Amino acid sequence: MQEKIIILDFGSQYTQLIARRVRELNVYCEIHPFNKIPAMDDTVKGVILSGSPFSVRDKNSPYPDLSNIKGKKPLLGVCYGAQFMAQNYGGEVQPSSKREYGRANLEFIDKNNKLFKNITINSQVWMSHGDTITKIPAGCTVIASTADVKFGGFLFNNEETYGIQFHPEVYHSLEGIKLLHNFVVTICGCKQDWTPQSFIETTVNNLKEKLGNDKVVLGLSGGVDSSVAGVLLNKAIGKNLTCIFVDNGLLRKNEYDLVLDSYKNMGLNVIGVDAKKRFLDELAGVSEPEKKRKIIGRVFIEVFDDEAKKIQGVKWLAQGTIYPDVIESVSVNGPSATIKSHHNVGGLPEKMNLKIVEPLNLLFKDEVRRVGRSLEMKEAIIGRHPFPGPGLAIRILGDITAEKVTLLQEVDHIFISGLKEDKLYDQVWQAGAILLPVQSVGVMGDERTYEKVVALRAVQSTDGMTADWVHLPYEFLAKISNRIINQVKGVNRVVYDISSKPPATIEWE
Repeated sequence: MQEKIIILDFGSQYTQLIARRVRELNVYCEIHPFNKIPAMDDTVKGVILSGSPFSVRDKNSPYPDLSNIKGKKPLLGVCYGAQFMAQNYGGEVQPSSKREYGRANLEFIDKNNKLFKNITINSQVWMSHGDTITKIPAGCTVIASTADVKFGGFLFNNEETYGIQFHPEVYHSLEGIKLLHNFVVTICGCKQDWTPQSFIETTVNNLKEKLGNDKVVLGLSGGVDSSVAGVLLNKAIGKNLTCIFVDNGLLRKNEYDLVLDSYKNMGLNVIGVDAKKRFLDELAGVSEPEKKRKIIGRVFIEVFDDEAKKIQGVKWLAQGTIYPDVIESVSVNGPSATIKSHHNVGGLPEKMNLKIVEPLNLLFKDEVRRVGRSLEMKEAIIGRHPFPGPGLAIRILGDITAEKVTLLQEVDHIFISGLKEDKLYDQVWQAGAILLPVQSVGVMGDERTYEKVVALRAVQSTDGMTADWVHLPYEFLAKISNRIINQVKGVNRVVYDISSKPPATIEWE
């Protein structure tokens, strides 16, 4: 059985980051809400309590039952987790008299303590709390302090139970990964055997057992998640997998043919469906973003269902769901407010009466890429930027027409090709062009023009939850703008979007 670390989530923005750091150590971990603690069987090697936006002094703050954990499994409380243990076991937590947010340095470290082994004195850590521990419980020892935070780290004597008031998981804690290694490997005794290769072997064997000789249908998008899911399923069940790739008329220039070719070379059984006209007809005259998404989602389900029915005896629908989607659906606060509806194959299982199989639902996006590389898939697919399910429909502000799609495909092609030519593509997490519903005055030759405006967008991110705009070189932007205006008839102005998420979203719709 796979050994694991359990992370109990109190709603912190950093909880996923703790999991990512633990997995960087080749140790498997799972995130669970604090009020849905899983069984503490022999596979659980230790538990980490996350931070929280709550104060432990709030009446409605999260209150976990640690009776099956504390003193029985190694336990590390981070920020709120540390303050909860201090408050709950006889210590005191009060509002901070000094601001405890941002960088700090560990002025005292108990060098003999296993958690702080090889951590250097004055090591930089990241604080992020409005409360502070003013008294630790009886039977506890201070193991780390900063200039302003006396109880920066503490230990319950005769137990492997630790509390720290800083965040080791963020990059600003310069030796945070070392501290997590000390907890996960030295204290919990994890073997560090969670690797892409071990994941592939385990997953393929599990898929063989689960699916047997059943037939499976998978909707491919050309993106990394569905592609890696397809290759894993193909290794497990071969000819019993049928992949369907739908051209909704809103893909990038030549993408339908290019993607189909790349899949053929991977040995996948792929059916291509040209449904361009059907999607564009349904979208005619619709401008409202959410309505566009819902139409695309509905038509996709109808097209996919029509094709899947032609395959005899299908029992399973495969999806490229990844771990952040799973966490989101069981988060402490319930699914977060709908900023926009996501286009996946939601609705299909009920309509088709199929069981679901999700080979990647334990992985983060960067882990999916590592698995893809271990499967020796082409870098063109593995390193591909995320592309929205509704495609160019949400990058054309206003109503959709075939002419607008063609124009935006040309603009997008120039931008993405330019990023690749100038070796900038891999420095960007996602890039695209947006067609604005405005026209501007311009001059071409001796003539006045009144034509369309396009915006270029390039962001850096790890998971799409937050994103910063990329500082592309001015020379590059000048060259691309010049190419677009000269080569794409109907465009006379190019702008560059310098908004970050939040407050803006990555896509404009």
